[in-house]
Amino acid sequence: MAQRPATALLLAAGRGERMRPLTDTCPKPLLQVRGKPLLQWHLEALARAGCEAVVVNTAWLGEQMEARFGDHFDPAFRADTLSAAPQTTKPGVKLRYSHEGRDFGDALETAGGIVRALPYLADVFWVAAGDVFAPDFVFDLAAMAAFAASGRLAHIWLVPNPAHNPGGDFGLSADGLALNLPKVANAPSRYTFSTIALYRRAFFEAAWCGIPAGNPTGQKAPLAPLLRAAMDAGAVGASLYTGRWTDVGTPERLQQLNSDPRPTP
Repeated sequence: MAQRPATALLLAAGRGERMRPLTDTCPKPLLQVRGKPLLQWHLEALARAGCEAVVVNTAWLGEQMEARFGDHFDPAFRADTLSAAPQTTKPGVKLRYSHEGRDFGDALETAGGIVRALPYLADVFWVAAGDVFAPDFVFDLAAMAAFAASGRLAHIWLVPNPAHNPGGDFGLSADGLALNLPKVANAPSRYTFSTIALYRRAFFEAAWCGIPAGNPTGQKAPLAPLLRAAMDAGAVGASLYTGRWTDVGTPERLQQLNSDPRPTP
């Protein structure tokens, strides 16, 4: 039986240069945050939301990701003991990998990686960066259904600007549209892109994206120019997420997370 299309893609292909030397031997999404690999927080949230299949893209030390989580994730088991689960039942979320490093020698950037994984994805799907910690975010089925009915190409979640990105990335209109606004430091109308978003397959096909289906040659391409063009066409919705959120981009931020006394789900 063919595997059902995945409804989420977790981006886990980056090198994590600013996290060195921690990432010299461990991919950033496997660094421990409060006793779990960073990527596992997203997997647990997706499992709670009823997501049945997830694609993980990899590049740097990507074989470690597949070795850690295997072909399924069951939140009832610890990630390091999943291999002991009965292989006949395959509980939890089915996992599939898009190995950009193995296939092309390097990560394909965000848009390139999404197009590469597109054959495995459903018509509407979540995307989140595997190096972002957002323990309060809910991958809400109602939000997915509302987006599917909206006709828009994307819906992104913005966060209040952290200290390391004071100018923000995009604006947010009163009626819930993402805006391609000029970057001005400390502008009150601009927020930071959380990396969490819903997308429609059509956004990564010929009318909007020039990369051939499945990205067979491994073309590298960023996502921001596509998003900005779609925003200019009024085709990107947005919501403000005010829960806990950290771009785990430096050893200092990782240390702060691991010393935070607040409870997590």
